[in-house]
Amino acid sequence: MIPGFNHYKEKWAVHSDDVIKPGLVAMEEALLLVGNPQQALHVVHLAGTNGKGSTLTFLEALAKEHTLRVGKFMSPCIVDVHDQIQIDGQPITEADMDAVFRQMHAAGLSGKLTDFELLTVAAFLYFVNNDVDLSLIEAGMGGLLDSTNVVIPIVSIIPSIALEHTQFLGNTIDSIARHKAGIIKQNRPVIIGNLPEDAKRVVYAEATQKKANVYEIGQHFSISSSTEGEYYLNDGRNVQFSHLTRSMKGPHQANNMALAISAFLEVAAFFNVPVKKTAVREAVKKAAILGRFEEIIPFVIVDGAHNPASAETLVETIKNEFPGEQITFVVGILADKDVQQILRLLEQVSDEFYFVDFDNPRAMAAQNLLGLSKATSKNILVDYVQFLQVQSDSKRRTVVSGSLYLLTAVRNSLKV
Repeated sequence: MIPGFNHYKEKWAVHSDDVIKPGLVAMEEALLLVGNPQQALHVVHLAGTNGKGSTLTFLEALAKEHTLRVGKFMSPCIVDVHDQIQIDGQPITEADMDAVFRQMHAAGLSGKLTDFELLTVAAFLYFVNNDVDLSLIEAGMGGLLDSTNVVIPIVSIIPSIALEHTQFLGNTIDSIARHKAGIIKQNRPVIIGNLPEDAKRVVYAEATQKKANVYEIGQHFSISSSTEGEYYLNDGRNVQFSHLTRSMKGPHQANNMALAISAFLEVAAFFNVPVKKTAVREAVKKAAILGRFEEIIPFVIVDGAHNPASAETLVETIKNEFPGEQITFVVGILADKDVQQILRLLEQVSDEFYFVDFDNPRAMAAQNLLGLSKATSKNILVDYVQFLQVQSDSKRRTVVSGSLYLLTAVRNSLKV
């Protein structure tokens, strides 16, 4: 369910299915009906388990600091459907969403697509209608059969690969990597993060078949942890950046920053834009993303750690940012996630948990979460708005996590 999307579907009588149907045939047929807008776009395509949103955010900031007009399509939303489609950081307006739905209605797309496929078409149309220079497109699930995989990118990025969506992508790293590597295109470079060896083999094999250059962190470029933000690219261009200060917290964000800078060098070469070191420094300082270790009110942090890999990253960030501090967790998780593993990881840095129900048909009941938790201090929380405000006023460090849908509910309730 995409919050706010049904309003436009009903208003314009453009119907779509609230289900997941991997495959590109329906998407390709629909895009043909609206003039194949994706063919007019200059794209960076991102797929991966974690790090897509952060890498995209760094890349957006880099492009904007070099005066490029940037469209971005990402998921899921934090507030509602509008923030999934943006230009220069501004969500699509109701008027502009009406305009693309008018086009889709006129083209006869009703009943042909799933919700996410329809939203992907809307993003492509919006970016073409508004003449963006660069479109940053984040795959919704997997890559190979994802609705976004109809683009021919300047460069692809795969920040990470871990077990996820196993009912659709397979239950091994190898099978999931095949889906992620599906975004690699003929003669177009791919930037990759720290991948498991099984995944790396798949990605390199796909890249070899497609004659695509691979730029791997730690091999072709690296980020120094000894001096914060020291970045080197040793792929033959001998490019080096230093004194980079990030607003986005956590050691993992250094890698995401490095991936984005490496990808931007490809973008800059494509547009024949000189890369300015002062602009790069300014961009990484400005880059920030909703729901990624974000302090929404004093002492209350929200982080969408919705799988074991992102939960592990959250735990590392908490240890790094708040060593020795007492942490309280407010948690809600979708039932189809690896709930027990997520809880075991979060329990490494806290023994005080409050579980909540939130409005999503896939959400695990707070009572069930309570039963799975091994924390000694655990409760069900009904009025989390008042609770979080009291925690903030009392200066008690509190982290809301488990699902991006919960984060959306918290933000809306606190009017952030």
